[in-house]
Amino acid sequence: MAYASLPPYTAVYAPYTVIDKSRQGVLRSEADQVAGLVGLTDLEMARILNMSDRNLHRLKPQERLSRDASERLLLLTNLLRHGLDVFDDEAETLADWLRSPIRELNAQSPLQLLDTTTGFGLVDDVLGRIEHGIVG
Repeated sequence: MAYASLPPYTAVYAPYTVIDKSRQGVLRSEADQVAGLVGLTDLEMARILNMSDRNLHRLKPQERLSRDASERLLLLTNLLRHGLDVFDDEAETLADWLRSPIRELNAQSPLQLLDTTTGFGLVDDVLGRIEHGIVG
């Protein structure tokens, strides 16, 4: 499977940038770009963005996501950037890891936890432990 990539200048969004961009609303087309980083399906993206897949499909590429969906998309972007850094830009490895049950996550896959903001934090914590060589 071919994966999209983040442009080299794309940095992790700082907290206040996440707030500002969330309030403005992120374009639907950006959701497609982020999903393409690790091959997330529309159903997976809709679950992460806390919306129905039907509503996600209805949005045109130039339309903006809601504030909450925009924030989740930006958090996902940060998480995927961190994951790609941890896995040396191996998108397929990150995609497999996201779908694999992890003992530290109560035997759930990271993707299963991304329907809550707390889940984003837990998954990011596990990536941090991997990054620093701390085995769970």
